[in-house]
Amino acid sequence: MRILLVEDDVDQLEPLQAALSEAGHIVDGVEDGATAQWILSKRDYDLLILDWLLPEVSGLSLCQQYRRLGKTAPVLLLTAKDAIVDKISGLDAGADDYLIKPADVFELLARVRALGRRSPLWKGDTLQVEDLTLHLSTLAIERGDQSLHLSSREFLFLEYLMRHPRQVLSRSQIEQALWEWGSEPESNAITVLVRRLRQRLQVIGAGSWLETVYGMGYRLNPDV
Repeated sequence: MRILLVEDDVDQLEPLQAALSEAGHIVDGVEDGATAQWILSKRDYDLLILDWLLPEVSGLSLCQQYRRLGKTAPVLLLTAKDAIVDKISGLDAGADDYLIKPADVFELLARVRALGRRSPLWKGDTLQVEDLTLHLSTLAIERGDQSLHLSSREFLFLEYLMRHPRQVLSRSQIEQALWEWGSEPESNAITVLVRRLRQRLQVIGAGSWLETVYGMGYRLNPDV
């Protein structure tokens, strides 16, 4: 999933962002509500994780604005406010879940998995293209009696390809889908990633599936 994580405390933002990334998500992490407002006007997300008390624009206000725009992606509020009236206020603002700070990483990941199942893009815990299966919760691929684990970036790339099988994806589309907001991949990053994933697929006899369409991009084509 692509996740927007808004937390003004860097000591909390960085470990949460790292844990979510390791779990196979693309995480745009920002430290204030105004920046989050701008990003939300430019990008769509599968999940929002918002600190309640943010500089300039609160997480509660962000949630309310987001819902007024008709956006339906799940929203998880992070806050030190633990009174029942505060929980009710958060849920009435449009939040789907509520986690008291400091957030336990394992509980956060469990709640993210649960909220991910509410996303319109959720199709179950696995993706299937022909006889190739990608396990979303374990970052593993399986074909026949063979299986192997992928790095988080390899996993994200294969997930993107499997959600668009046989479709040519440009380098620009891949960059936007796989890299976080504000980060610039090195010029050869996609070439290296394609080579690595193709080598991994080769182990299970599917290396030829990852096609280079010269001048256009790449596609997952099980028909070759």
